[in-house]
Amino acid sequence: MENQIKLIGPFKQLLTMDHLPEKGAILDAQLEIIDAAAICISNGKIIDIGHFQALQDKWANQAQMIVLEADYVALPGYIDCHTHIAFGGNRAQDFAMRNAGQSYLAIAAAGGGIWSTVAHTRACHQAELRDLTIMRSRDLMKQGITTIEVKSGYGLSILEELKILRSIKEANEACEVDLISTCLAAHMKPKDFDGSAEAYLQEIAEELFPVLIAEKLTHRMDVFIEESAFTAEEAKGYLLRAKDLGFDISIHADQFTNAGSALAVELKAVSADHLEASKTTEINRIADSDVVAVALPAASLGLGCAFTPARQLLDAGACLAIASDWNPGSAPMGRLMEGASILASMEKLSNAEVLSALTNRAAKALRLADRGKLKVGLIADFMLYKTANYQNITYLQGGLQPEQVWKNGQLIYTNKTKS
Repeated sequence: MENQIKLIGPFKQLLTMDHLPEKGAILDAQLEIIDAAAICISNGKIIDIGHFQALQDKWANQAQMIVLEADYVALPGYIDCHTHIAFGGNRAQDFAMRNAGQSYLAIAAAGGGIWSTVAHTRACHQAELRDLTIMRSRDLMKQGITTIEVKSGYGLSILEELKILRSIKEANEACEVDLISTCLAAHMKPKDFDGSAEAYLQEIAEELFPVLIAEKLTHRMDVFIEESAFTAEEAKGYLLRAKDLGFDISIHADQFTNAGSALAVELKAVSADHLEASKTTEINRIADSDVVAVALPAASLGLGCAFTPARQLLDAGACLAIASDWNPGSAPMGRLMEGASILASMEKLSNAEVLSALTNRAAKALRLADRGKLKVGLIADFMLYKTANYQNITYLQGGLQPEQVWKNGQLIYTNKTKS
């Protein structure tokens, strides 16, 4: 039965990710780790948590006992707060040309770049796009990710953006994990739009926004502010219109130039994502705000460029989340922990900072107060690694994968590893 009480344990270590600061640096010593722990769940939520023996004595007559025979580490389900997994096609040629020294313009002239993905995504039927999104979501699920933000942005017209967002909604209904949709119709001005960038954004705001609200397709709006996309001046009115209608906003900011983060702070965006080009001024501005800084290390690896200055952001007092940015162009790997652990090595992040950036702080980047921690009253999203030491998770840089993934108190994935 759905509301049956289950008691799961013992875990060698259980990391609650609770009682941590929302902003700034975190020491590993600040992690709340319960040894020989257990978790009690009912009706999709956590109803008790603590030492296994104590919980076993308390719940033995009411709960279904799921006793673990090996050493496991339990963590909240990861939250991937920035992806672009609703797309068609492939851009392996872009990667090969970029590594051979070709410029962005040369790649675009050869038929690559964002517009290549737009063309392939427009060629997909809605059902095909839904199935591709489900397939990629399940790949992320196997990594312990139980909540995934998914952007549109490869349609770049009213009808095509609606197709993508409807496909994400359908995928969410069919998928084991939660998909949180975001409208990124302001990814770039489409090549086939006969008008200015301002005119394109006005058309999107006037014609697309009302449908998004009527069909409940998303409550989030994003825009790419960069020399190859939109200026802060062009984006500001668009985002203000979105905020007036009740949308949460995030911004692709400071990826190649330090454009966008100032507007994110000014408009009180939920997050500013990328920030590879952020310098001291931008870092301090973000740290002094409530804007979540979202690092996307896989994009740095895919493009061969600098990483987000995560250490400086944390030391300045910012809230740092880390996401996969899975997309066909700059971040095709789709491996969240691999990217996060490499960022940790490059930026000298503690394990606590990495894990927080994938759980409780990533939840803040999506304004989700019901997950990201193992705490009584929150939804029972968690995963189990077959290891005796949580440090192995980042140490093995994605080589250690969860053996079990639980969503809303239900076991949704098992990967039985050989002893």
